[in-house]
Amino acid sequence: MNVLHVAAEAHPLLKTGGLADVLGALPQALQAQGGLYTRLLLPGWPAVLQGVVDLRPVATLGPCFGAARVELLLAQMPGSGLPVYVIQAPMLYGKAGNPYHDPAGESWPDNLQRFGLLGWVAAQLAAGGLDPAWQPALVHAHDWHAGMACAYLKAHTAPTATVFTVHNLAYQGLFPHPDGALLGLSSRYMSSAGLEYHGQISFMKAGLKFADRLTTVSPTYAREITTPAFGCGLDGVLRSRADALTGILNGIDDEEWNPLTDSALAHRYGPRDLKGKALCKRALQAEAGLPVDAQAPLVLALSRLTEQKGLDLLLAALPTLLREGAQLVVQGTGDPALEAAFVSAARSHPGQVSVCIGYDEDRAHRLMAGADLIVVPSRFEPCGLTQLYGLRYGTLPVVCATGGLADTVVPHHPEDVAQGAANGFTFEAPTLASLTEGLQQALAGWRNAKLRRRLQLTGMAQDFSWAAPARQYRAIYEALATDQP
Repeated sequence: MNVLHVAAEAHPLLKTGGLADVLGALPQALQAQGGLYTRLLLPGWPAVLQGVVDLRPVATLGPCFGAARVELLLAQMPGSGLPVYVIQAPMLYGKAGNPYHDPAGESWPDNLQRFGLLGWVAAQLAAGGLDPAWQPALVHAHDWHAGMACAYLKAHTAPTATVFTVHNLAYQGLFPHPDGALLGLSSRYMSSAGLEYHGQISFMKAGLKFADRLTTVSPTYAREITTPAFGCGLDGVLRSRADALTGILNGIDDEEWNPLTDSALAHRYGPRDLKGKALCKRALQAEAGLPVDAQAPLVLALSRLTEQKGLDLLLAALPTLLREGAQLVVQGTGDPALEAAFVSAARSHPGQVSVCIGYDEDRAHRLMAGADLIVVPSRFEPCGLTQLYGLRYGTLPVVCATGGLADTVVPHHPEDVAQGAANGFTFEAPTLASLTEGLQQALAGWRNAKLRRRLQLTGMAQDFSWAAPARQYRAIYEALATDQP
Protein backbone atom coordinates (compact mmCIF):
# COMPACT_ATOMS: atom_id res chain seq x y z
CA MET A 1 0.00 0.00 0.00
CA ASN A 2 1.30 3.47 -0.91
CA VAL A 3 0.93 5.94 1.98
CA LEU A 4 1.56 9.69 1.79
CA HIS A 5 2.33 11.53 5.03
CA VAL A 6 1.57 15.25 4.87
CA ALA A 7 3.06 17.64 7.42
CA ALA A 8 4.69 21.02 7.91
CA GLU A 9 8.03 19.80 9.24
CA ALA A 10 10.18 16.72 9.68
CA HIS A 11 13.46 16.05 11.46
CA PRO A 12 16.28 16.40 10.45
CA LEU A 13 15.20 18.92 7.80
CA LEU A 14 13.26 21.32 10.00
CA LYS A 15 12.21 21.06 13.63
CA THR A 16 10.25 23.42 15.86
CA GLY A 17 8.79 20.72 18.13
CA GLY A 18 7.79 17.11 18.58
CA LEU A 19 5.82 16.99 15.33
CA ALA A 20 9.11 16.96 13.41
CA ASP A 21 10.42 14.07 15.50
CA VAL A 22 7.32 12.03 14.68
CA LEU A 23 7.56 12.70 10.94
CA GLY A 24 11.27 11.98 11.02
CA ALA A 25 10.69 8.47 12.38
CA LEU A 26 7.14 7.14 11.83
CA PRO A 27 7.21 6.85 8.00
CA GLN A 28 10.44 4.85 8.15
CA ALA A 29 9.06 2.63 10.92
CA LEU A 30 5.98 1.93 8.82
CA GLN A 31 8.06 1.09 5.79
CA ALA A 32 10.16 -1.29 7.88
CA GLN A 33 7.02 -3.32 8.58
CA GLY A 34 6.94 -4.44 4.95
CA GLY A 35 4.16 -3.98 2.42
CA LEU A 36 3.85 -0.24 3.07
CA TYR A 37 5.54 2.26 0.77
CA THR A 38 5.62 5.64 2.46
CA ARG A 39 6.49 9.09 1.20
CA LEU A 40 6.41 12.54 2.74
CA LEU A 41 4.96 15.79 1.41
CA LEU A 42 6.45 18.98 2.88
CA PRO A 43 6.35 22.69 2.08
CA GLY A 44 9.48 23.96 0.40
CA TRP A 45 10.86 25.90 3.35
CA PRO A 46 14.45 27.05 2.74
CA ALA A 47 15.75 24.53 5.30
CA VAL A 48 13.88 21.71 3.56
CA LEU A 49 15.17 22.61 0.10
CA GLN A 50 18.71 22.85 1.46
CA GLY A 51 18.51 19.65 3.49
CA VAL A 52 17.05 17.09 1.09
CA VAL A 53 19.21 15.22 -1.40
CA ASP A 54 18.73 14.23 -5.03
CA LEU A 55 16.15 16.91 -5.75
CA ARG A 56 14.40 16.67 -9.12
CA PRO A 57 11.23 18.13 -10.68
CA VAL A 58 8.02 16.10 -10.93
CA ALA A 59 5.33 18.53 -12.07
CA THR A 60 4.62 22.21 -12.67
CA LEU A 61 1.34 23.41 -11.18
CA GLY A 62 1.40 26.98 -12.41
CA PRO A 63 0.05 29.95 -10.43
CA CYS A 64 -2.18 29.07 -7.46
CA PHE A 65 -2.90 30.13 -3.88
CA GLY A 66 -1.28 33.50 -4.53
CA ALA A 67 1.99 32.05 -5.79
CA ALA A 68 3.08 32.95 -9.30
CA ARG A 69 4.66 29.55 -9.84
CA VAL A 70 4.32 26.28 -7.97
CA GLU A 71 6.40 23.19 -8.68
CA LEU A 72 6.35 19.72 -7.17
CA LEU A 73 9.79 18.24 -6.59
CA LEU A 74 10.87 14.81 -5.43
CA ALA A 75 13.92 14.20 -3.26
CA GLN A 76 15.20 11.94 -0.50
CA MET A 77 15.56 12.41 3.21
CA PRO A 78 19.23 12.57 4.22
CA GLY A 79 20.35 9.40 5.89
CA SER A 80 17.22 7.29 5.47
CA GLY A 81 16.66 7.86 1.75
CA LEU A 82 12.91 8.08 2.33
CA PRO A 83 11.24 9.72 -0.70
CA VAL A 84 9.94 13.19 0.08
CA TYR A 85 7.89 15.47 -2.14
CA VAL A 86 8.64 19.17 -1.74
CA ILE A 87 6.33 21.98 -2.86
CA GLN A 88 8.44 24.76 -4.31
CA ALA A 89 6.59 28.06 -4.08
CA PRO A 90 9.09 30.79 -3.11
CA MET A 91 6.42 33.48 -2.76
CA LEU A 92 4.75 31.42 -0.04
CA TYR A 93 7.49 29.34 1.54
CA GLY A 94 10.63 31.37 0.91
CA LYS A 95 10.58 33.41 4.11
CA ALA A 96 13.53 32.87 6.40
CA GLY A 97 13.07 31.90 10.04
CA ASN A 98 10.13 30.24 11.75
CA PRO A 99 7.72 28.61 9.29
CA TYR A 100 4.63 29.70 11.22
CA HIS A 101 5.44 33.08 12.77
CA ASP A 102 7.23 36.27 11.86
CA PRO A 103 10.07 37.65 14.02
CA ALA A 104 7.50 39.44 16.22
CA GLY A 105 5.79 36.14 17.01
CA GLU A 106 2.72 36.86 14.87
CA SER A 107 1.35 34.33 12.38
CA TRP A 108 2.45 34.99 8.81
CA PRO A 109 -0.46 36.77 7.07
CA ASP A 110 -0.52 34.27 4.19
CA ASN A 111 -0.64 31.11 6.32
CA LEU A 112 -4.06 30.22 4.92
CA GLN A 113 -2.63 30.09 1.40
CA ARG A 114 0.60 28.39 2.49
CA PHE A 115 -1.11 25.50 4.27
CA GLY A 116 -4.11 25.46 1.99
CA LEU A 117 -1.66 24.75 -0.84
CA LEU A 118 -0.09 21.93 1.19
CA GLY A 119 -3.45 20.18 1.53
CA TRP A 120 -4.44 20.83 -2.07
CA VAL A 121 -1.22 19.34 -3.48
CA ALA A 122 -1.71 16.27 -1.28
CA ALA A 123 -5.17 15.82 -2.79
CA GLN A 124 -3.83 16.27 -6.31
CA LEU A 125 -1.20 13.60 -5.70
CA ALA A 126 -3.83 11.24 -4.33
CA ALA A 127 -6.22 11.88 -7.22
CA GLY A 128 -3.54 10.64 -9.62
CA GLY A 129 -1.65 12.04 -12.56
CA LEU A 130 0.53 14.52 -10.71
CA ASP A 131 3.27 11.92 -10.40
CA PRO A 132 2.68 9.22 -13.04
CA ALA A 133 5.14 6.92 -11.22
CA TRP A 134 3.45 6.95 -7.81
CA GLN A 135 -0.02 7.46 -6.34
CA PRO A 136 -1.00 7.03 -2.68
CA ALA A 137 -3.86 4.78 -1.67
CA LEU A 138 -3.99 6.55 1.70
CA VAL A 139 -3.17 10.07 2.86
CA HIS A 140 -2.09 10.54 6.48
CA ALA A 141 -2.36 14.22 7.41
CA HIS A 142 -0.67 15.58 10.53
CA ASP A 143 -2.06 18.45 12.59
CA TRP A 144 -3.87 21.55 11.40
CA HIS A 145 -1.26 22.46 8.78
CA ALA A 146 -2.30 19.40 6.75
CA GLY A 147 -5.98 19.30 7.68
CA MET A 148 -7.15 20.72 4.36
CA ALA A 149 -5.91 17.59 2.58
CA CYS A 150 -8.89 15.73 4.08
CA ALA A 151 -11.37 18.40 2.96
CA TYR A 152 -9.97 18.59 -0.58
CA LEU A 153 -10.07 14.82 -0.93
CA LYS A 154 -13.65 14.71 0.31
CA ALA A 155 -14.60 17.41 -2.21
CA HIS A 156 -12.71 15.59 -4.95
CA THR A 157 -14.56 12.35 -4.16
CA ALA A 158 -11.31 10.52 -4.88
CA PRO A 159 -11.28 6.90 -3.64
CA THR A 160 -8.44 7.69 -1.26
CA ALA A 161 -8.61 6.85 2.45
CA THR A 162 -7.57 9.53 4.92
CA VAL A 163 -6.19 9.49 8.45
CA PHE A 164 -5.83 12.71 10.42
CA THR A 165 -3.61 12.85 13.50
CA VAL A 166 -4.10 15.52 16.14
CA HIS A 167 -0.71 16.33 17.63
CA ASN A 168 -1.92 19.32 19.65
CA LEU A 169 -5.55 20.43 19.58
CA ALA A 170 -4.72 23.84 21.03
CA TYR A 171 -3.25 24.98 17.71
CA GLN A 172 -6.12 25.01 15.25
CA GLY A 173 -5.19 27.06 12.19
CA LEU A 174 -7.87 29.74 12.51
CA PHE A 175 -8.46 32.30 9.76
CA PRO A 176 -11.06 34.99 8.96
CA HIS A 177 -14.15 33.41 7.44
CA PRO A 178 -14.15 35.61 4.29
CA ASP A 179 -10.64 34.33 3.47
CA GLY A 180 -12.13 30.87 3.04
CA ALA A 181 -13.00 31.92 -0.51
CA LEU A 182 -9.29 31.62 -1.32
CA LEU A 183 -9.47 27.85 -0.74
CA GLY A 184 -11.59 27.21 -3.83
CA LEU A 185 -14.17 25.00 -2.09
CA SER A 186 -17.92 25.28 -2.38
CA SER A 187 -19.84 27.28 0.21
CA ARG A 188 -21.10 24.16 1.98
CA TYR A 189 -17.56 23.50 3.16
CA MET A 190 -17.51 26.94 4.78
CA SER A 191 -20.60 26.19 6.92
CA SER A 192 -20.79 24.95 10.51
CA ALA A 193 -21.01 21.42 9.11
CA GLY A 194 -17.60 22.01 7.56
CA LEU A 195 -14.73 24.35 8.39
CA GLU A 196 -16.65 27.16 10.10
CA TYR A 197 -15.70 27.61 13.76
CA HIS A 198 -17.23 30.49 15.72
CA GLY A 199 -17.22 32.79 12.71
CA GLN A 200 -13.76 31.70 11.54
CA ILE A 201 -12.29 28.97 9.35
CA SER A 202 -10.48 26.14 11.16
CA PHE A 203 -8.01 23.89 9.36
CA MET A 204 -7.99 21.61 12.41
CA LYS A 205 -11.74 21.17 12.06
CA ALA A 206 -11.25 20.29 8.38
CA GLY A 207 -9.24 17.27 9.45
CA LEU A 208 -11.61 16.33 12.26
CA LYS A 209 -14.71 16.52 10.07
CA PHE A 210 -13.52 15.01 6.80
CA ALA A 211 -10.89 12.36 7.60
CA ASP A 212 -12.01 8.74 7.52
CA ARG A 213 -10.18 7.97 10.76
CA LEU A 214 -8.84 10.20 13.52
CA THR A 215 -5.90 9.48 15.76
CA THR A 216 -4.11 11.36 18.46
CA VAL A 217 -0.84 10.75 20.15
CA SER A 218 -1.75 9.00 23.39
CA PRO A 219 -4.73 7.06 24.76
CA THR A 220 -5.29 9.44 27.69
CA TYR A 221 -5.23 12.50 25.43
CA ALA A 222 -7.78 10.79 23.16
CA ARG A 223 -10.15 10.66 26.12
CA GLU A 224 -9.28 14.13 27.39
CA ILE A 225 -9.99 15.97 24.13
CA THR A 226 -13.61 14.77 24.08
CA THR A 227 -14.20 16.80 27.28
CA PRO A 228 -14.79 20.56 27.59
CA ALA A 229 -11.70 20.91 29.80
CA PHE A 230 -9.30 19.74 27.10
CA GLY A 231 -11.35 19.95 23.88
CA CYS A 232 -10.42 23.57 23.03
CA GLY A 233 -13.95 24.19 21.79
CA LEU A 234 -13.89 21.16 19.48
CA ASP A 235 -14.91 18.54 22.04
CA GLY A 236 -18.40 18.34 20.53
CA VAL A 237 -16.96 17.55 17.10
CA LEU A 238 -14.70 14.93 18.64
CA ARG A 239 -17.51 13.32 20.63
CA SER A 240 -19.53 13.06 17.44
CA ARG A 241 -16.63 11.15 15.89
CA ALA A 242 -15.62 9.14 18.95
CA ASP A 243 -16.08 5.86 17.08
CA ALA A 244 -13.41 6.99 14.56
CA LEU A 245 -10.92 8.27 17.16
CA THR A 246 -7.97 6.22 18.44
CA GLY A 247 -5.13 7.19 20.78
CA ILE A 248 -1.76 5.79 19.71
CA LEU A 249 1.20 6.64 21.89
CA ASN A 250 4.09 8.22 20.02
CA GLY A 251 7.39 6.41 19.86
CA ILE A 252 10.93 7.69 19.73
CA ASP A 253 13.78 6.98 17.37
CA ASP A 254 15.65 4.55 19.60
CA GLU A 255 18.66 4.52 17.32
CA GLU A 256 19.14 8.27 17.47
CA TRP A 257 18.31 8.41 21.18
CA ASN A 258 20.54 5.68 22.55
CA PRO A 259 23.11 6.47 25.28
CA LEU A 260 25.13 3.41 24.28
CA THR A 261 25.86 4.82 20.81
CA ASP A 262 25.11 8.55 21.04
CA SER A 263 28.01 10.41 19.42
CA ALA A 264 26.96 13.71 21.01
CA LEU A 265 27.80 12.50 24.51
CA ALA A 266 31.02 13.09 26.39
CA HIS A 267 30.77 9.49 27.62
CA ARG A 268 28.50 6.68 26.47
CA TYR A 269 26.75 4.41 28.89
CA GLY A 270 23.96 1.88 29.31
CA PRO A 271 21.88 0.22 32.01
CA ARG A 272 24.61 -2.27 32.89
CA ASP A 273 27.12 0.48 33.64
CA LEU A 274 25.87 3.94 34.63
CA LYS A 275 29.33 5.34 35.39
CA GLY A 276 29.24 7.12 32.04
CA LYS A 277 26.13 8.99 33.09
CA ALA A 278 27.94 10.40 36.10
CA LEU A 279 30.73 11.54 33.79
CA CYS A 280 28.16 13.13 31.45
CA LYS A 281 26.80 15.04 34.45
CA ARG A 282 30.25 16.39 35.26
CA ALA A 283 30.74 17.44 31.65
CA LEU A 284 27.33 19.12 31.50
CA GLN A 285 27.89 21.03 34.74
CA ALA A 286 31.16 22.34 33.34
CA GLU A 287 29.56 23.21 29.99
CA ALA A 288 26.66 24.99 31.68
CA GLY A 289 28.93 27.00 33.98
CA LEU A 290 27.67 25.28 37.12
CA PRO A 291 29.76 23.92 40.00
CA VAL A 292 30.82 20.34 39.33
CA ASP A 293 29.10 18.59 42.22
CA ALA A 294 27.92 14.99 42.07
CA GLN A 295 25.70 15.54 45.13
CA ALA A 296 23.76 18.45 43.65
CA PRO A 297 20.67 17.13 41.82
CA LEU A 298 20.74 18.48 38.27
CA VAL A 299 17.22 19.23 36.99
CA LEU A 300 16.51 19.73 33.29
CA ALA A 301 13.73 21.58 31.49
CA LEU A 302 13.98 20.92 27.74
CA SER A 303 10.86 22.45 26.27
CA ARG A 304 9.05 25.13 24.39
CA LEU A 305 8.81 27.99 26.87
CA THR A 306 5.04 28.39 27.02
CA GLU A 307 2.28 28.35 29.63
CA GLN A 308 0.93 25.11 28.13
CA LYS A 309 4.21 23.48 29.12
CA GLY A 310 3.85 24.88 32.66
CA LEU A 311 7.14 26.74 32.50
CA ASP A 312 5.64 29.66 34.42
CA LEU A 313 4.96 27.20 37.25
CA LEU A 314 8.57 26.04 37.14
CA LEU A 315 9.73 29.63 37.50
CA ALA A 316 7.48 30.02 40.53
CA ALA A 317 8.86 26.78 42.00
CA LEU A 318 12.47 27.86 41.48
CA PRO A 319 12.97 29.03 45.10
CA THR A 320 12.10 25.51 46.28
CA LEU A 321 14.65 23.97 43.93
CA LEU A 322 17.35 26.40 45.06
CA ARG A 323 16.65 25.81 48.75
CA GLU A 324 16.96 22.07 48.10
CA GLY A 325 20.44 22.62 46.67
CA ALA A 326 19.41 21.65 43.13
CA GLN A 327 20.80 22.99 39.88
CA LEU A 328 18.50 23.87 36.96
CA VAL A 329 19.42 23.77 33.28
CA VAL A 330 16.91 25.08 30.72
CA GLN A 331 16.93 24.90 26.94
CA GLY A 332 14.09 26.16 24.80
CA THR A 333 12.41 29.03 23.06
CA GLY A 334 8.90 30.44 23.05
CA ASP A 335 7.06 33.17 24.92
CA PRO A 336 9.38 36.22 25.01
CA ALA A 337 8.28 37.03 28.57
CA LEU A 338 9.17 33.52 29.76
CA GLU A 339 12.45 33.61 27.86
CA ALA A 340 13.35 36.87 29.57
CA ALA A 341 12.30 35.56 32.99
CA PHE A 342 14.50 32.47 32.71
CA VAL A 343 17.46 34.54 31.48
CA SER A 344 16.94 36.85 34.47
CA ALA A 345 16.84 33.85 36.82
CA ALA A 346 20.13 32.60 35.41
CA ARG A 347 21.74 36.01 35.95
CA SER A 348 20.43 36.13 39.51
CA HIS A 349 21.60 32.60 40.36
CA PRO A 350 24.71 31.96 38.24
CA GLY A 351 25.85 29.02 40.36
CA GLN A 352 22.54 27.16 40.21
CA VAL A 353 20.65 28.15 37.04
CA SER A 354 21.85 27.93 33.43
CA VAL A 355 19.63 28.90 30.50
CA CYS A 356 20.07 28.49 26.75
CA ILE A 357 17.45 30.24 24.63
CA GLY A 358 17.12 28.42 21.33
CA TYR A 359 17.42 24.81 20.28
CA ASP A 360 20.54 22.79 19.65
CA GLU A 361 20.00 19.10 18.85
CA ASP A 362 23.43 17.86 19.97
CA ARG A 363 23.20 19.88 23.15
CA ALA A 364 19.76 18.41 23.80
CA HIS A 365 21.37 14.96 23.82
CA ARG A 366 24.10 16.14 26.21
CA LEU A 367 21.48 17.70 28.47
CA MET A 368 19.46 14.51 28.54
CA ALA A 369 22.48 12.39 29.40
CA GLY A 370 23.89 14.74 32.03
CA ALA A 371 20.74 15.62 33.94
CA ASP A 372 19.45 13.66 36.93
CA LEU A 373 15.80 14.67 36.61
CA ILE A 374 13.73 16.11 33.76
CA VAL A 375 10.70 18.16 34.76
CA VAL A 376 7.63 18.34 32.50
CA PRO A 377 4.99 20.40 34.33
CA SER A 378 2.58 20.66 31.38
CA ARG A 379 -0.97 21.83 31.92
CA PHE A 380 -1.89 19.43 29.12
CA GLU A 381 0.37 17.21 27.07
CA PRO A 382 -0.86 15.24 24.04
CA CYS A 383 2.05 12.81 24.29
CA GLY A 384 5.35 14.36 25.22
CA LEU A 385 8.66 13.04 23.96
CA THR A 386 11.18 14.51 26.39
CA GLN A 387 10.02 12.25 29.22
CA LEU A 388 10.56 9.27 26.89
CA TYR A 389 14.06 10.49 26.06
CA GLY A 390 14.63 10.89 29.80
CA LEU A 391 13.58 7.30 30.50
CA ARG A 392 15.87 6.09 27.73
CA TYR A 393 18.82 7.99 29.24
CA GLY A 394 18.22 7.15 32.89
CA THR A 395 17.08 10.71 33.59
CA LEU A 396 14.09 10.39 35.88
CA PRO A 397 10.96 12.27 34.74
CA VAL A 398 8.94 14.50 37.06
CA VAL A 399 5.65 15.09 35.25
CA CYS A 400 2.10 16.33 35.65
CA ALA A 401 -0.20 13.32 35.29
CA THR A 402 -1.97 14.36 32.09
CA GLY A 403 -2.15 13.05 28.51
CA GLY A 404 0.80 11.01 27.35
CA LEU A 405 2.73 11.88 30.50
CA ALA A 406 0.21 9.85 32.51
CA ASP A 407 0.47 7.02 29.98
CA THR A 408 4.25 6.71 30.17
CA VAL A 409 5.41 7.66 33.67
CA VAL A 410 4.51 5.30 36.52
CA PRO A 411 5.01 7.04 39.90
CA HIS A 412 7.19 5.66 42.66
CA HIS A 413 4.40 4.20 44.79
CA PRO A 414 5.80 1.35 46.91
CA GLU A 415 3.63 -1.28 45.22
CA ASP A 416 4.70 -0.13 41.74
CA VAL A 417 8.34 -0.06 42.80
CA ALA A 418 8.02 -3.59 44.22
CA GLN A 419 6.46 -4.83 40.97
CA GLY A 420 9.18 -3.23 38.85
CA ALA A 421 6.71 -0.85 37.15
CA ALA A 422 7.67 2.52 38.63
CA ASN A 423 9.96 4.67 36.48
CA GLY A 424 9.60 8.25 37.72
CA PHE A 425 7.63 10.82 39.66
CA THR A 426 4.25 12.41 39.01
CA PHE A 427 2.12 15.17 40.51
CA GLU A 428 -1.61 15.43 40.04
CA ALA A 429 -2.45 19.01 39.12
CA PRO A 430 -0.82 21.84 37.13
CA THR A 431 -0.56 24.10 40.19
CA LEU A 432 2.41 25.55 42.04
CA ALA A 433 1.57 23.61 45.21
CA SER A 434 1.32 20.30 43.36
CA LEU A 435 4.50 20.90 41.33
CA THR A 436 6.41 21.94 44.44
CA GLU A 437 5.34 18.77 46.24
CA GLY A 438 6.25 16.68 43.20
CA LEU A 439 9.71 18.24 42.96
CA GLN A 440 10.37 17.68 46.65
CA GLN A 441 9.37 14.03 46.35
CA ALA A 442 11.53 13.62 43.25
CA LEU A 443 14.57 15.19 44.91
CA ALA A 444 14.14 12.94 47.95
CA GLY A 445 13.71 9.92 45.68
CA TRP A 446 16.82 10.81 43.68
CA ARG A 447 18.86 11.06 46.88
CA ASN A 448 17.81 7.48 47.72
CA ALA A 449 20.48 5.71 45.66
CA LYS A 450 18.75 2.32 45.75
CA LEU A 451 15.41 3.73 44.61
CA ARG A 452 17.06 5.95 42.02
CA ARG A 453 18.85 3.05 40.37
CA ARG A 454 15.75 0.87 40.40
CA LEU A 455 13.69 3.58 38.68
CA GLN A 456 16.47 4.22 36.17
CA LEU A 457 16.83 0.58 35.22
CA THR A 458 13.07 0.16 34.82
CA GLY A 459 12.85 3.15 32.50
CA MET A 460 15.91 2.23 30.46
CA ALA A 461 14.54 -1.28 29.90
CA GLN A 462 11.25 -0.09 28.44
CA ASP A 463 10.58 -0.20 24.71
CA PHE A 464 9.33 3.16 23.48
CA SER A 465 10.42 2.58 19.89
CA TRP A 466 8.14 3.17 16.92
CA ALA A 467 7.66 -0.55 16.27
CA ALA A 468 4.46 -0.99 18.31
CA PRO A 469 2.84 2.34 17.24
CA ALA A 470 3.65 1.53 13.61
CA ARG A 471 1.78 -1.76 13.94
CA GLN A 472 -1.24 0.10 15.32
CA TYR A 473 -1.20 2.59 12.44
CA ARG A 474 -0.79 -0.22 9.97
CA ALA A 475 -3.91 -1.92 11.38
CA ILE A 476 -5.88 1.29 10.81
CA TYR A 477 -4.56 1.61 7.27
CA GLU A 478 -5.46 -1.98 6.42
CA ALA A 479 -8.96 -1.62 7.87
CA LEU A 480 -9.52 1.48 5.75
CA ALA A 481 -8.19 -0.28 2.65
CA THR A 482 -10.70 -3.05 3.23
CA ASP A 483 -13.50 -0.50 3.51
CA GLN A 484 -12.60 1.34 0.29
CA PRO A 485 -14.72 0.52 -2.80
